[in-house]
Amino acid sequence: MQRKATSGAHENSPLNTAADPQRRNGNGNGLHHVPEPAPNTVPVPKRPHRPFSQRSAGPHASAQPAREHLRRPLAVMKFGGTSVGDASRIRNVAGIIRDAAYSSDIVVVVSAMAGVTNKLMEAANEAAAGNRTRLNEIFDELQLRHRQAACELIPSAFDRNLILQKMREIFDETEALCNLAAAVRKVTPAQRDMIASLGERVCAPLCAAVLVDLGVPSESISAVELIVTDANHGGAEPNAAATRTLCESRLRPLLDQNIVPIVTGYLGASAEGALTTLGRGGSDYSATILGAAIDADEVIIWTDVDGVLSCDPKLVPHARTIPEISYLEAADLAYFGAKVLHPKTLHPVMQSDIPVWIRNSFIPESLGTRITPLGVATFGEVKAVTAICDARLITVSGEIAGSVNDAHTRATRAVASVGAEAWLVFQSEPGDKICVGVAPAVAGKTADALVEEFGEELTHGKFDRVAVHSAISIITVVGQGIDACAGIAKRLEAALDRDEIDTIAAAVGTSGCNCSIAIDQKDMKAALFAIHREFNLDEPEPQPMASAY
Repeated sequence: MQRKATSGAHENSPLNTAADPQRRNGNGNGLHHVPEPAPNTVPVPKRPHRPFSQRSAGPHASAQPAREHLRRPLAVMKFGGTSVGDASRIRNVAGIIRDAAYSSDIVVVVSAMAGVTNKLMEAANEAAAGNRTRLNEIFDELQLRHRQAACELIPSAFDRNLILQKMREIFDETEALCNLAAAVRKVTPAQRDMIASLGERVCAPLCAAVLVDLGVPSESISAVELIVTDANHGGAEPNAAATRTLCESRLRPLLDQNIVPIVTGYLGASAEGALTTLGRGGSDYSATILGAAIDADEVIIWTDVDGVLSCDPKLVPHARTIPEISYLEAADLAYFGAKVLHPKTLHPVMQSDIPVWIRNSFIPESLGTRITPLGVATFGEVKAVTAICDARLITVSGEIAGSVNDAHTRATRAVASVGAEAWLVFQSEPGDKICVGVAPAVAGKTADALVEEFGEELTHGKFDRVAVHSAISIITVVGQGIDACAGIAKRLEAALDRDEIDTIAAAVGTSGCNCSIAIDQKDMKAALFAIHREFNLDEPEPQPMASAY
């Protein structure tokens, strides 16, 4: 029997925009299809309708006890750019989703195909420079790549033409926006968000179409219909209550019909309906925002590595997978340079205790890492080491600086006053200097803020100079309770000293789960090796409880 794919909701569905003109519309409408059951199979029964707020014991849960036997497990699965990087990888992802959908309700979040967002950022920059020739080249290249993937993945000419038409509309709209911006040589933040989000807006319908071809009912949805944010373009923050309301009305009917929603990662919309983005790498964040909104049992982030590792394997090849880790440990690793997670990923799920898995879509049988509220009880032990390769260290110093009151607190306040984030704040034991580690892009304004904060001390000679040091790396070890572990900084320094690596500054973080040191950038790789060896991080740990998916 030939399957018929339709664009968006079925004609008679209450999800059809014509039937509900008040529903926010986006560019993510895709395909859904309910196939006839195969011979000798029993269709999965529909679940009785219950709001998401009655699904789990999170902060929004109903006081009525959940009747677990009435429902199937609910998971949010996010697939990153490398996981959907070409036709063969999208086909692999569709297989993972199909297998999970047999026994569970699944909401899928997809990123743009690998490298696409970088190209779109380049297009926005070329538009700002008025370079239409390069703009045309970028869009021709991206359209060709997506067209080839669609042709390889969708055998039905009818279904394929629907998707190609949808892609062409999105590409044409975005290219026209770029050309308008090029005419005035200016790209507004709102325009930049629209340009940068094209990759997700074309990838979601393509993935939904592939699932339909595999016999899995699916519909692509633009996250502008689900995730409500503030109007901070390029780094928007979600409104949890408003997002929950939209998810209940938009996702619930699909799940009750056993339809798999494929949601665009990375983006949302302001209360006024303007498309916004959550910041680079924000599809992880999208997944946990949605997971919290629908009270998911688990969020699974499928990527190209075997979970959270003890160190970057490109720098320390014998780094191992950490089977289980706490929210705070994982958040600190992300903040201090580990690329496996967006730094804000865990914020939405922390209040509802939803576990988050990091798994490898290329080795789906591998368990990866489970991130839970408390992790494994290994108080005072280092779990992992990570590095920020390129940092700036700003030093405020003087011979009688020890007489300056609250210098550490004031330095932290000065950094925050200019919207910068301090990776490290260190005050030497004699009190003769304060060191602040920041990103290169904010080093200048941070130094100015410190000069202003300590202006009186500089004038009266308590401090005599403010210096910015470049070519600095910040290395951080992470583990529960290491703030209470006596001598962790000295042990780090001793390990580096054995390899003749100088420590410039060291500080224990406020989370209680991290200790950071600043070193010369040229010593970074050797330092990671030395620390990894010192804390025996290549020794395996017990495996966590397996995911249901």
